[in-house]
Amino acid sequence: MKVRRFDFFGLPSRIARLWRRSLQLRTVVVSMALSGLAIVLVGIYMSFSISNDLFASRLDQVLSESQRAQVAAQRIFDSADATDQASMQSVMNAARTAIRDASSSGLVAVYRVPDQEPNPLAPQNFSSTELTGGVISQELQEKVISNADQQFWQSVELTVGGTQVPGVVVGSQLDIPGAGLYELFIGYDFAQSEQTLQFIQQVLWFSGLGLLILVGAIAWVVSRMVVTPLQNAAETSQKLAAGDLEVRIPVQGEDVVATLATSFNDMASSMQRQLTELADLSVMQQRFVSDVSHELRTPLTTIKLAGDVLFQERENFDDKTRRSTELLNAQVNRFEKLLSDLLEISRYDAGSVNLEPEPTNVAGLVQDVVGTMTTLAEQHGCDLSLMAPGGHFDADIDPRRVRRILMNLIGNAIEHGERKPIEVAVDSNATAVAISVRDHGVGMTTEQLENVFSRFWRADPSRQRTLGGTGLGLAISLEDTRIHNGQLDVWAAPGEGAIFRLTLPRDIDVPIAVSPLPLNPDERHDGEEQ
Repeated sequence: MKVRRFDFFGLPSRIARLWRRSLQLRTVVVSMALSGLAIVLVGIYMSFSISNDLFASRLDQVLSESQRAQVAAQRIFDSADATDQASMQSVMNAARTAIRDASSSGLVAVYRVPDQEPNPLAPQNFSSTELTGGVISQELQEKVISNADQQFWQSVELTVGGTQVPGVVVGSQLDIPGAGLYELFIGYDFAQSEQTLQFIQQVLWFSGLGLLILVGAIAWVVSRMVVTPLQNAAETSQKLAAGDLEVRIPVQGEDVVATLATSFNDMASSMQRQLTELADLSVMQQRFVSDVSHELRTPLTTIKLAGDVLFQERENFDDKTRRSTELLNAQVNRFEKLLSDLLEISRYDAGSVNLEPEPTNVAGLVQDVVGTMTTLAEQHGCDLSLMAPGGHFDADIDPRRVRRILMNLIGNAIEHGERKPIEVAVDSNATAVAISVRDHGVGMTTEQLENVFSRFWRADPSRQRTLGGTGLGLAISLEDTRIHNGQLDVWAAPGEGAIFRLTLPRDIDVPIAVSPLPLNPDERHDGEEQ
């Protein structure tokens, strides 16, 4: 049995992907985060408030008890009639007992105020063990000595049963007749108040945690009520975009979500009707073009045969008849090419074009096309050159279609080249073969570049055609390129000419990584300098 190990390193990316994709998760997490922040702030405020109230209440209680204990002890001393040290010590023990009973605390310390004259009747100092070791500060003692009619207190840590607990020491002054002034300190253990505070804090935090979980559950339920219809809408829109025009969103209720679903379904139905109408119209248009092209074939063939006979006998005609015969022959040839192009476009529109690839030496194919077009270029005063630096040029292509693309590109370059040089380049890399055709003629503007591959579009409608183009050459070239999974790009600038670059994959199933030839002429020059 194969055990799969959990990938901890990929966990953050999976969480991030889930966070981006799940609206419900984001809603619940944000709701819990904000609620948790509110609960923490309220909990901290309540904890401090309760702590202060508990301390203040306990402090008032110990101050009251300490005052009662001081009064009880002072009464004992005032009513005593001690004449020797033994009797005075007995009175001190009685006062100590009264202090413990009145204060409910066994932590008592009594110290004679220093800097008094020695008195043989003065009882000895005593202190509980818990109040020794610097628990009573010098500052508190000084306040008690300097103010006989007031009580003073300080927060301390007391060691009770070997455990450090919070507490308070309350100091006041006693006047023992015949013995002098004494400092009275009573310690109070606040451990019970601290336990109460801790219990309350635990209750607060556990209640806050439970409330946070409850808020998360509520947010989950509420967000699910809202997100589920949105998920249905998203899934339906994806199916609709994929071409399933019959899919609809289920409508439940009469709320805003139901209104949205109804509107979406109405939109989908309207879109379906329009797309169906457009599809029918497109089929009719394709059938019309195909039928018309086929129907025109027969009369065109007859006209062409008759025109060819007249064209062959043109030398026997007078000048006007001979010129008319030549014009008739040229226009019949152009009409024939137009019908061929229309039939080819209709095949692409109908999706009935089949690619016939075969291993082809692209450099040799380009050289053959350039050789074929050289005579035409010379007739128009253009210098047609080929640059093929070498490399791996074999590729799986349809030679007939690529030849047609090149003849269209070179023919356009001759048409618009203004009798300037035309440069054809071919190169390849590991994934692609590229062919570029550059002229130095009129060029094109940015607006013209956007329409250069449109059907029957001309950059300058007033410009006279010298090669008899049909206006479909670049549109067919683009379709021929796409069926190869290739790219046909163009660069042009007014007065600087144009560059058409054809990039074809060496293997039709392997995508093109990068074109071997640059499109921008500035990049081309930089590459040549290097």
